[in-house]
Amino acid sequence: MSKLKPNKGLKKRVRLTAKGKVKVSRAFSGHLRSHKDGKILRSYRKRKLVGGADLKRISAMLCTRLTRGEKKAAVTD
Repeated sequence: MSKLKPNKGLKKRVRLTAKGKVKVSRAFSGHLRSHKDGKILRSYRKRKLVGGADLKRISAMLCTRLTRGEKKAAVTD
């Protein structure tokens, strides 16, 4: 069986956290920004955690086990 090789293009575009979550930069932030709201433009600067829908595909492309990157809701009593 041949060696499993990660997708180099994806590897350059994502960043893995210590717990195995995947961070990606936001789309639609490169150009055509003049009509977009400032709040939206500021949100483009932050990296986003990948959700469960894309995680299986990214995991296969990187040949690693990954965990879902959803934030837990704070419980207040």
